Amino acid sequence: MVKKILKNRSALLGILIIGALVLSAVFAPYLTPTDPFAQNLFTRYVEPQGLGEDHVLGTDDLGRDILARIIMGTRLSLTVGLIATGISLIIGVILGSVAGYMGGWADNLIMRFMDLILAFPGVLLAIAIVATLGPGMVNTMIAIAIVRIPAMARVTRSQVLALKEEEFVEAAHAIGCGHMRILFRHILINGFAPIVVLATLGMGTAIVTEASLSFLGLGAQPPAISWGRMLSVGRQALRNAPHVTLYPGLAIVVTVLGFNLLGDGMRDILDPRLKNN
Repeated sequence: MVKKILKNRSALLGILIIGALVLSAVFAPYLTPTDPFAQNLFTRYVEPQGLGEDHVLGTDDLGRDILARIIMGTRLSLTVGLIATGISLIIGVILGSVAGYMGGWADNLIMRFMDLILAFPGVLLAIAIVATLGPGMVNTMIAIAIVRIPAMARVTRSQVLALKEEEFVEAAHAIGCGHMRILFRHILINGFAPIVVLATLGMGTAIVTEASLSFLGLGAQPPAISWGRMLSVGRQALRNAPHVTLYPGLAIVVTVLGFNLLGDGMRDILDPRLKNN
């Protein structure tokens, strides 16, 4: 697997980007040039000064260092993306497995409920959920997870339906294996590649959704640092100080790009139809 990743440029570049972001999140307090929460009204909207200066990427409306806040904001974005995707992955895999393996009324009930969720645009549904539960990081993760569950469930169901009629599953039935063992030890193990790819791509979607909710004031609340919140604050001075929104926006783009590259690379590596290409 490691050799395949090293040969795949997309996956390798994605891992490098994500690795840099993870290191930034872990060592954020040591990497930030100044205190990301420190305010100085005498240095409001300072333009980017370049390497070696006090404010490399400039300051915002309260004189806070933008570079320091972007580095610290990496923690929140990755945390929300990881937890929300993890929740949707667990619940989606369970629901999709039950629907695909049992069939009948269970399949119809679960998938019609998934169709109901998919009937609403993802961002609008997330906004409605957070507006109902109240703004905050925890509720944001719950909303993102709910929005992502149907996609996980549908992919898992399709894999279970495709594999449960294979000969190795029939052999497991013949030797007396239980349904839970067959489902989790035989079917899901062999059909997990598309689910992993979808989860990797879902990380980028989750980060964008979190930024959108924070931009609207429904996501993480101050003093928590969110890239979406930084964009919302910077839009007030978009003409006079475009750097306040430019760099947080670039941080979101690079992060999502990293997960998309990794997802595309993992698809190429794990898809047996592409192994000979």
